Amino acid sequence: MSSVAHLPQDPLPIGPRPAPRALGGHLTAWLRANLFASIPSSIMTLLLLFVLGKAGIGLWQWGIANAVWIVSGNDSSACRALRGVGACWAVVPEKYRFILFGTYPFDEQWRPALAVLIFIALFAVSSRRSFWRKELFLLWAAALIAIGCLMWGGFLGLTFVTQDRWGGLPVTLILATFGLAFGFPLGIMVALGRRSKLPAIRSLCVLYVELIRGVPLISLLFMASVMFPLFMPDGVNIDKLLRAQIAFILYAGAYLAEVVRGGLQAVPRGQYEAADALGLSYWEKNALIVLPQAIRHVIPPLVNTFIAFFKDTSLVLIIGIFDLLTTAKTAIVDPAWQSFSVEVYVFVGVIYFVFCFAMSRYSRGLEAQRGTN
Repeated sequence: MSSVAHLPQDPLPIGPRPAPRALGGHLTAWLRANLFASIPSSIMTLLLLFVLGKAGIGLWQWGIANAVWIVSGNDSSACRALRGVGACWAVVPEKYRFILFGTYPFDEQWRPALAVLIFIALFAVSSRRSFWRKELFLLWAAALIAIGCLMWGGFLGLTFVTQDRWGGLPVTLILATFGLAFGFPLGIMVALGRRSKLPAIRSLCVLYVELIRGVPLISLLFMASVMFPLFMPDGVNIDKLLRAQIAFILYAGAYLAEVVRGGLQAVPRGQYEAADALGLSYWEKNALIVLPQAIRHVIPPLVNTFIAFFKDTSLVLIIGIFDLLTTAKTAIVDPAWQSFSVEVYVFVGVIYFVFCFAMSRYSRGLEAQRGTN
C-alpha cells in the first residue's frame, strides 16, 4: 500500500499588512484621468485654472478685501469714495427691510417675517417622507390660514393691512406656493383629461394646454390685470394680487400637465391591465397605481418646472406688484445708494439661489431614493 507524501505547507506570512493606497494616490489618479489625461486637456485645465484664479482674486478684492460693510446712518460717502474698487455691502443692512417686506408698515414687519418662517417650516416638514400622511393637508390648510391672518390682520389687536402694502419675499412665496399648490393638482387633472376616451373632455384639455402654453406669461398677467376687470359687473373689483395668482395657477397647471402626461405615457401598459384585472375603479387605478409611478418617472422635469416657476414670479413687476425683485429695484431709487445696484442684486440673487438650490438638492435625494427602491 503506497503512502502519499505530505508536502509541508508554507507558513502564513508574518508582519504588517500592506497599507492601502493613500488619499493622495487616489487624488493623483483622479486628476490624471479627468484633468490631465492628454496634452490638450492639460493645457485647457491650466488655462481655466489661470482664468478662475484671476477672477477669484478680483472678486476677493472687490467683494471682501476692499468692501465697506457698514456705515453710520444713511451716509454713503465711504462707499462712493471707493469708486468701484470695493463693494458697498452697507446698502444691504440699510435697505434689507424694504427689500424683504416692501411698503408693509415698519412696526408690523414682524408679521411678514413670521409668515416667511412659517413657509420655510412648512416646506421643511413637507419634504420629510415620514410626514406624507393625510394630516399633512390639514397642516397646509392651517399654515396658509395662519399666513393670511398674519398678513391681513384686522383682529386680535393686529392692524389691518391692505394687499397693496404687501411686498418683497412674502409676495414671492405666496405667488409661488399657491401657484404650485393649486397648479399641480390642476395639471394632474388636465393630464388625465388629455388621455380621456371622451372627445369633449380631451378636446377641452388640449385647448387649454395649447392656449396657455402658446402665449408668454406676461400676456396672461396683462390679461389678468387689465382685461379681466372689464368683464366683471359694475362695482365688483378683485384684488390685483389675486388676479395675478389665478394667472400663475393657470400657467403652472398647463406646463405641469404636459410633464405629468409624459410620466403617464412612461407607465407600462401592463400596469393598467393589472389594475383593471383587480377590479379597481378609474380613480382608484390612477391614484393607487398609475400616478405614483408616473410622478416618479418625471421628478427631474417636475423640479425644473418648479424652479423656473419660482423665478418667473418676478414678472409681476410689470403689473405693479412689489415682489422681491421689484422691491430690490425700488430700494436703490434713493439717490444716496443709486450707484450700488450690483450689491443689492447679488443679495437678492443669493435668496433666489438658496430656494432653488434647496429644491434641486431635494429632487436629487428623491431620485436617489427611487434608484435604491
